[in-house]
Order: sequence, then structure tokens, then C-alpha cells
Amino acid sequence: MSARPVKHSLTLRGHRTSVSLEAEFWNAFREIAAREGIALNELAARIDAERGLEAGLASAIRVFVLRHYRGRPRG
Repeated sequence: MSARPVKHSLTLRGHRTSVSLEAEFWNAFREIAAREGIALNELAARIDAERGLEAGLASAIRVFVLRHYRGRPRG
């Protein structure tokens, strides 16, 4: 298990951005998108639209994944 973040590019509303997450978070994030039947970029865009200005996208994704697996709603 590696704690070193891995950078991947995402496209949010037509704009490319890079997000660094640990491999375990990337795997869980992809799994959630697949279960919901949507593209990873679409799920990332939803999270991006819902996050506050004080939270970075990587942090918002981590919290989303954590809440998902704890069975808590978003927000």
C-alpha cells in the first residue's frame, strides 16, 4: 500500500485539470462511478460543483469516497 498520491488528469466542464489522490482513493472513486453507471469525469464534475470554495477538489473527492463507503449522504 502506497501513501504517495498519484496525479491523473480529469476534464471538468470542458477544462482539463490534474488531481492527486492515493491509489486506493482512485480505485474507490472509479468503482463508485462504475456502480453509478457514469464516467469518472462526470462524477468529478458533480463533486466539483457541490464543493465549497474552501475545499480543494482532491479533498472533496476523498470526503465523497469516505462518505460513500460509510453510507452517508453527500453535502
